Amino acid sequence: MRKIIVFDQTIREGMQYRGLMFSYAERLKIMEFQQALGVDISQAGYPPAHESEIRHIKKIYHEASRRNYNIRISGLCRALVKDASRMVETGLEEFNLHTSFTAEMLSRQSVESIFNSLKDTVLFIRSKVEKPSIEVSLLDIGKTDMELLKKCAVFLINNLKINILSLPDTSGLMSPNQVCKRVKIISSLAGKNTQIGIHCHNDLGMATANTIMGILAGASIIEVSALGIGERNGIGDIFITGKNLKDQGFDLNLETEKEDIFREYYEFVDSVCYQKTGIKLLNDNTPFFGNSSMTHVAGTHGIGQFGLAADQEFYLNVLCGKHLVENYLKLHKIGYEKKYLQEIVARIKDKSAEADRCVTKEEVKEIVVESG
Repeated sequence: MRKIIVFDQTIREGMQYRGLMFSYAERLKIMEFQQALGVDISQAGYPPAHESEIRHIKKIYHEASRRNYNIRISGLCRALVKDASRMVETGLEEFNLHTSFTAEMLSRQSVESIFNSLKDTVLFIRSKVEKPSIEVSLLDIGKTDMELLKKCAVFLINNLKINILSLPDTSGLMSPNQVCKRVKIISSLAGKNTQIGIHCHNDLGMATANTIMGILAGASIIEVSALGIGERNGIGDIFITGKNLKDQGFDLNLETEKEDIFREYYEFVDSVCYQKTGIKLLNDNTPFFGNSSMTHVAGTHGIGQFGLAADQEFYLNVLCGKHLVENYLKLHKIGYEKKYLQEIVARIKDKSAEADRCVTKEEVKEIVVESG
């Protein structure tokens, strides 16, 4: 399987989540987690936005260099020379530009003027920085005419010879099959020198699935974040995306096996978010890391190991069965005589039906005593 580059955009996308801001110290901590987990590129901010962004990104970049980190530091800006000039001030070698060819953008600018702006910006960067890596994101592939999207891709790949062409579902309106179709077409145009990136928003809850499908369709760079944090409902989740791709045999530097460090990373981002916005992103229903991922209620789930969690937790209601109750009793160290197990199960079901809720541990203990 081909090599996949992991582009963690937790910092920049995170600062577009419901007013969240990251300090320099918080960005540095995030970058430390990214380095420890094998992330390839960290997008540390948006330099043209403010002098503080230039200052923070410059410090992050130099700190990563001083520590001999493998991670590459990048910043994002519009595909304009004035924005790129602020990026140059940071000392970065990784330039992420964005532009758009949607109907709304074309009502204000012609395709030719956007092409000229792209050319001027790319040439400016190359005149100021030795061997820069230049990415251009085309916002937004779900709202851009396919023929125009192909024309833009050919211009960027063949004429400007950019390093990365990113295909963002910026509005989060696409489904996996739609992403697949578009990414496959653009990937076929890429050649050897330009890599295709995929960046999906989660407005319809499909960002992670769409990101994975983008890779299956030919992309080789995933643009993701911790807990999927980002603009509106966020983007693809770095752990879930990375784990799924590795399980399918793709080659990633991302060390999804380091689940404890990933948990620390997620808990840190969650704590900063909660402190500054009052919103918790890490909760019981968070995929893989949430407590709900290890809970079982249906009787059938007591027979085998279902799900991905190493630990198991059981709740008893009318849906429980003999094996599930047996596992519950063992987990909670409640002694019982096996010959009474079927009666215990029946009493638990009756108690649950009568109360219209799950049976508590104390009630289970009482049932066991009464049955034996």
